Amino acid sequence: MRRKSILAIGAAACGLLFSAVQGDAQETHIGGLTGNVRRGEKLYDRFCVFCHGARGDGTGENAPYMDPRPRDFTLGTFICRSTPSGSLPLDTDLYDTLGRGLISSGMPSWNPLTRQQRTDLVAYVKSFSPRFATEKPAAPVEIPEEPPASADSVKRGAQLFQSLGCSGCHGKEGRGNGPAAPSLTDNKGRPISPFDFTSGTRFKCGQSGRELFRDVMTGLDGTPMPSFKDAVKPEQLWDLVHYLETLPAKGQQRASEGKPEPRNQ
Repeated sequence: MRRKSILAIGAAACGLLFSAVQGDAQETHIGGLTGNVRRGEKLYDRFCVFCHGARGDGTGENAPYMDPRPRDFTLGTFICRSTPSGSLPLDTDLYDTLGRGLISSGMPSWNPLTRQQRTDLVAYVKSFSPRFATEKPAAPVEIPEEPPASADSVKRGAQLFQSLGCSGCHGKEGRGNGPAAPSLTDNKGRPISPFDFTSGTRFKCGQSGRELFRDVMTGLDGTPMPSFKDAVKPEQLWDLVHYLETLPAKGQQRASEGKPEPRNQ
């Protein structure tokens, strides 16, 4: 009798666990698709576990050889978001990151996966952090219409780059070699390098002006990059974006002229 009771309790627990997993899956909706945790787990074990680990904590077998280290999903803290600093990302934020990848990191684009597969992966990634069961993402930050770029806007943006302290980390020329760069760490106390804006036409979380504006507004959680949402007016942030968009061309010009890499500035 006791054995039957134990088996019955175990079966009930498994049933509750299955229901919880299914419930979590039902909460992931992207573009008319519903994420399935069980399918997402199979995809994760095939493509993601070697870096992010079986527990989703960023300790996969490849992790010690990667810089920066893979994301720890258990914290519910994500770099690329449309939501304010400290908030969970939207499902679409995670979906977009899977499709785009993260520049200057070991995270590739998983765009070859189908839309349904990426949606299933998002559902499974969310299952690692209890935050998704207890919190809701905040509303995305508002991005006003972009004013026309101009020489005056770029000039104002260059001045903001200095006055806001951006050069302290990113360097005077935006090459990621500011005086504070050697001492910067991520949210786990590990060394992290500021982004080099001269390295190419893609930025950390995208390549459009709107995406760059969004990142300056939200900050990059888990990194030293703060939100500037309340620091300056939106039109000033557009000036800063217009300036940052000129830096890749300056980097290419410097390389073509064979100029040496500047030291920390």
